[in-house]
Amino acid sequence: MTLNIAVLVSGRGSNLQSIIDNIENGYIPNAAVKVVISDKGDAYALERAEVHDIVPVFVDPSSFGDKKDYENKILEVLGKYDTNLVLLAGYMRILGSRIIGKYRNSIMNIHPALLPSFMGLHAQKQTLDYGVKVAGCTVHFVDEGMDTGPIVLQRCVPVLEGDDEESLSERILEQEHIIYPEAVKLFVENRLVVDGRKVSIT
Repeated sequence: MTLNIAVLVSGRGSNLQSIIDNIENGYIPNAAVKVVISDKGDAYALERAEVHDIVPVFVDPSSFGDKKDYENKILEVLGKYDTNLVLLAGYMRILGSRIIGKYRNSIMNIHPALLPSFMGLHAQKQTLDYGVKVAGCTVHFVDEGMDTGPIVLQRCVPVLEGDDEESLSERILEQEHIIYPEAVKLFVENRLVVDGRKVSIT
C-alpha cells in the first residue's frame, strides 16, 4: 500500500526536492507525493512538482473571506488526494486547528534551529545574535503552537567563527535535506510512536 503525501510550500522547495529525490531513489519506500499546495502563485516549488508529474495547486489566500474558508479549501485538496501525511516545507503560515485536528500527528515540519530554542522566523539570525556555539535543525510534528509540537529528529551544526546568516543557513539546510527524508521514512514505516511530548522510534 502506498502512503500518500501532500506538501505545503511557500517558496523554492528545496526540502520538497529532497523528499521527492529520496522517494524516487527508494530510500523512502511505499510513498508518493501526490500534490504540492502553495499559498504563493510564483513559488518555484510548484515548478519542481510539475517536473516530477506531481499535481501543483495554488490556493490564493486573498481569494477567501477568512482563514477558515482558506483552510477549508486546503482540507478539500488534501481529501481529494487521500492524504495520509502532510509535510510543511517552507510553508509560511500557521495551520489552523481544523487541519491539525484532522491530521493530528500526521503533519511534520522542518525548522532551522534546535527547538525549543529560536522558534519562529529568522531562526538562524536568532542563533547568531544569541551567540550559541551549536545550531542545527529539527523535524517535529505540528500542533496548535508555533514550532512547539513533539520532536521527531534533530541534527547539530557547529557555529563557526565568521559565520553570517547566509553561511550558517546553507550548512543547516544540508542537514535538513538529510533528516527530513529520514523522518518521513520512519513515519512511512510506522516506526514513530507519539506519547505526549515524546516521540519514540521503534
